[in-house]
Amino acid sequence: MLTTALLFGLISSFHCIGMCGPIAMMLPVDRNNPAKKVTQIITYHLGRLTAYGSIGLVFGLIGKGFFLAGIQQQLSIFIGLMMILVVIIPERIFAQYNFSKPVFRLISKIKTTLGSQFKNKSYKSLFTIGLLNGLLPCGMVYVALFGAIAMQNAGLGVLYMVLFGLGTIPMMSAVVYIQSFITVSVRNKIQKAIPYVAVCIGVLFVLRGLGLGIPYVSPSSMSLFVQAEANCH
Repeated sequence: MLTTALLFGLISSFHCIGMCGPIAMMLPVDRNNPAKKVTQIITYHLGRLTAYGSIGLVFGLIGKGFFLAGIQQQLSIFIGLMMILVVIIPERIFAQYNFSKPVFRLISKIKTTLGSQFKNKSYKSLFTIGLLNGLLPCGMVYVALFGAIAMQNAGLGVLYMVLFGLGTIPMMSAVVYIQSFITVSVRNKIQKAIPYVAVCIGVLFVLRGLGLGIPYVSPSSMSLFVQAEANCH
């Protein structure tokens, strides 16, 4: 299931270009020193990966709680269905509700701090920009977090989100160098493919929870549970 994180990150990066691309374009990197520019961009991405890994840890722990409660199969099915619903429900319906209202002040503070970091070209500022960028609300990140919960393990939750972040790096790096490297038409076509990828990942999680005995896709129910004694039958 970890491969779905990398795949989803790769396809989601086209969404990231529209949402976070302006931040990447405004990075205070050294335009005259190519080698330094590369290390600065890497530092920015390390900040993003740190943010994704941190929230992956939190949601991985939540998933572990469900695992210890013995409802991992039901959780996997629920997560898969939620991934699918988030994609098929029109965005305008979600727009009617301000889900971020309880943390509006925190988000505003993040944005203010983020803006102030662009005045400094230090590596610390670049890392902070990436860190804060990773904490901003994003629909694709929310979907990835469902996957982190389904990992039912803190370490795997971190790994799932880091792999998701790694998948976004190629396109987010390219936008720094070539701001118009892909036409709007091509970008829109790829954007339309994102929901289909998300639905496929959701279906995989549902199949995993059903325990149909399909190797690598839907392991049997017995293999989804931790047992005190080995089953040698």
